[in-house]
Amino acid sequence: MEHQDNARIFAAETVGTAVLMLGGPGTAILASAAVGNTVGIALGFGLSLLIMAYVIGPISGCHINPAVTLGLFLAKKINGAHAVFAVIGQVIGGIAGATIVFGIASGQKDFHRGQFAANLWTYGDKYFGLGATIVVEVVFTALLVMVVLFTSTRTFTPGMGGLVAGLTLTLIHIVTIPVDNTSVNPVRSLSFALFADQDTHALEQLWAFILFPLIGAVVGVFLFLMLDETRLEDTLLVEVPGLEELRDRIEIGGGEIVETFEDVLDVDDDDQPSTEFPTGNAPD
Repeated sequence: MEHQDNARIFAAETVGTAVLMLGGPGTAILASAAVGNTVGIALGFGLSLLIMAYVIGPISGCHINPAVTLGLFLAKKINGAHAVFAVIGQVIGGIAGATIVFGIASGQKDFHRGQFAANLWTYGDKYFGLGATIVVEVVFTALLVMVVLFTSTRTFTPGMGGLVAGLTLTLIHIVTIPVDNTSVNPVRSLSFALFADQDTHALEQLWAFILFPLIGAVVGVFLFLMLDETRLEDTLLVEVPGLEELRDRIEIGGGEIVETFEDVLDVDDDDQPSTEFPTGNAPD
């Protein structure tokens, strides 16, 4: 078994997460007027993940997101030590990246921190409220984690994981920036909430952007198990009370639905005109 270098995992996740903070929220704070408020910022996030996936991916897997780390840990793609060192690096790297962005932005004339790219479910007449935030953070974090898990399978096209993950993060931001400024990453939310003005209530609202992406990670693992050949018993989710029963019910229900459709299709096939020609009457 190859030796696991936890120091390099820590260092890689620290650097990678800092780069994500510079390229994602950094774009929103420093360059939104030049690149646009949604698509340009979304590309900043997606390109940062794509680049880092190929740079630090061979070292740590390039999670740069505690929700992704949780998903990989639950799926037994990484061990506990890997997860712990990765998350510590992510927290340090995220705060370091936000600090660098703050240092650059404060050089502007009449600089005001304001929201400072923090995630919020309400701020004046902006954003869609807590209910919408819960939905998008669970659903879209689940999507991201599911995609990352599929890139780790043997059947996935080699060398394409970073591209697919980066494009997925771009899509997520295009869709959800208007909803809550897009988190799907607890460290991203924590790092910039620390620098936002107090009147934005970013720290008071931070709990939602930590809790619901982590819930989304669990959902993402479950979706992965529904689509992939990996068994529930091969993951840590097998320890969750009631999940085996839920899995069995879904499989039984899904099997019955498939059988019903197969029966219907068989009937339809029998009703179709025959394409076989009687012996001796086939066309030349």
